[in-house]
Amino acid sequence: MQTELKLRIASAVVLAAIALGATWAGGFAFQLLAVAIGLLVYYEWSTITRLVESDFRGNAFGWLSQVVVAALVLLDHMSLTLPVLAGSIALAALWVSIRKGSWWLPGGIAYAGLTSISLAAIRGADYLGLIAMLFVFAVVWGTDIFAYFVGRAVGGPKLAPAISPGKTWSGAIGGTICGVLSGLGVFMAHFSLQDLRIPAIALVLSIASQIGDLFESFIKRRFGVKDSSRLIPGHGGVMDRVDGLIFACGAALLLVLGQLLLSGGRESAFGSVLLGL
Repeated sequence: MQTELKLRIASAVVLAAIALGATWAGGFAFQLLAVAIGLLVYYEWSTITRLVESDFRGNAFGWLSQVVVAALVLLDHMSLTLPVLAGSIALAALWVSIRKGSWWLPGGIAYAGLTSISLAAIRGADYLGLIAMLFVFAVVWGTDIFAYFVGRAVGGPKLAPAISPGKTWSGAIGGTICGVLSGLGVFMAHFSLQDLRIPAIALVLSIASQIGDLFESFIKRRFGVKDSSRLIPGHGGVMDRVDGLIFACGAALLLVLGQLLLSGGRESAFGSVLLGL
């Protein structure tokens, strides 16, 4: 086995153990993981898009916004996180408009901030939050792993050659099918399947995760970089590992917020709304 492949496997095992351990523990442990991912994502985003060079003061505000969001998550003031993040994005957009700065600034604030918020919101502190987070992990990881292997085995037409030449339609379809089945496996290990809502949610999350993967590929191609950073041996950066997860969690957050609006906000457990329980 090649040294690089061994390094990738070892890093993947360590990362999975950390993620699953924090997910099982929940509470502050998972909140800490969520904000760590969010802060590292902003670091890589600002580095890739060269915000430090192009807009130092704007980037400083971006860091301040991420620290405030992280503090709110760690203090368990989740109801304040989205309003604070929305205000930060608006202020950053105003700054860019006045100073003719980079629109990658408000984009990065939104991307990284929603990463921390959506992860922490999905896991929550209860049993349903644990299952909901495992459900999302299963969909995203199942999609990612099987998209790679099916694409390599079957080949065929490219999915988005201008953005990511290696991805194929066969891999995308195979990954989606396996991602949905993986999510259903986690759900049915704990609950009975009553209708098609859960497969539909898994389908949405699987597609969202692949869009997230393509989105990060677009950013890296736009700025001419191979990896988002070198923080993870054999894998590149944090964004390289969680790009699909970020979009899947964002999609889950939107699904839940939409359901809460339709129900008049009567549901209180994020996991119960996401899993349709």
